[in-house]
Amino acid sequence: MREIRKDPISDRWVAISTERGRRPSDFGITSVSSELGDPKLCPFCEGSEDKTPPEILAWRKQGTQTNRPGWDIRVVPNKFPAFVIEGDASRSGRGIYDMIKGVGAHEVIIESPKHDASIPDMDDEQVCKILWSYKHRIVDLEKDIRFRYVLVFKNHGKAAGSSLPHPHSQLIATPITPRYVKLELANSRAYFQEKERCIFCDIIQYELEVGERIVYENEHFVVMAPFASRFPFELWLLPRRHEFGFQVFPDSNRIMLARCLKNILKRIKVALNDPPYNYVLHTSPSSVPRPGKPDYWGTMQYDFHWHIEIIPRLIKTAGFEWGSGLYINPTAPEEAAKFLREVEI
Repeated sequence: MREIRKDPISDRWVAISTERGRRPSDFGITSVSSELGDPKLCPFCEGSEDKTPPEILAWRKQGTQTNRPGWDIRVVPNKFPAFVIEGDASRSGRGIYDMIKGVGAHEVIIESPKHDASIPDMDDEQVCKILWSYKHRIVDLEKDIRFRYVLVFKNHGKAAGSSLPHPHSQLIATPITPRYVKLELANSRAYFQEKERCIFCDIIQYELEVGERIVYENEHFVVMAPFASRFPFELWLLPRRHEFGFQVFPDSNRIMLARCLKNILKRIKVALNDPPYNYVLHTSPSSVPRPGKPDYWGTMQYDFHWHIEIIPRLIKTAGFEWGSGLYINPTAPEEAAKFLREVEI
């Protein structure tokens, strides 16, 4: 198969070229489980609380002290932050160039006190606690008017950018809305203005009817391989019903999201030999009005739809992709979805 497909949300084109290799065995994956290292040297393990900055948030066993053992989840500032919390987000310019001071928040969510834990193998309650910490920190950081966007992401394995093997994810709050999210927001709004429907909801409805790119679904969530997948085995996890922001999704649905996330990461682990992967949470930006821009993303509660993008790191992005912005995917999303659907977990 050779096709060039367009993603209707980002307006991005992707080349599907399956003659270049398409089965998991074609990629030569090295399992992330081989990277665990020595837990005695790990700053994220229980008992090493003094090796991290003081915790911002924690799910603790009753009676345990802050920054001491006895926790299930810890959120701490990143020791080497990409942005600093102090300062204002004032804009400036030099000639045609614009700048904003690099203020923001950079936090680490330590997902378990166990060094060898991973989300696919955790119990439902532990994954619920991870999701609770995401929501709690997004809601809290959105109160800071300096921050326009909060991105939660996970790097699993060295090839995906992880520097420590202990299970963790990260959160970065920025004084700008990232370009890719901004494209999604703008195109979602344009679609809604024309059709008075959410583009994500329309995609979900169509994909459920067709079925060939659906990998997993439950009462509240669905996982699919996007029609114009950039990467082999790329997946999107979305709420079945319209929800514009992760920060407002009902706590009563958290257990179903935990089971969905566990299920799909387990399928990836089994089918692809525990590959490195990234997942990113795309939610709505802060709705706090900006001076001079009272309607900043004022329609997003109707036209945007939060989702988690999961990207196994099976191939490298090379010169053509960087130079053209056109990704070449050697695995058709229909094939990837079928393979993952059939995996026994």
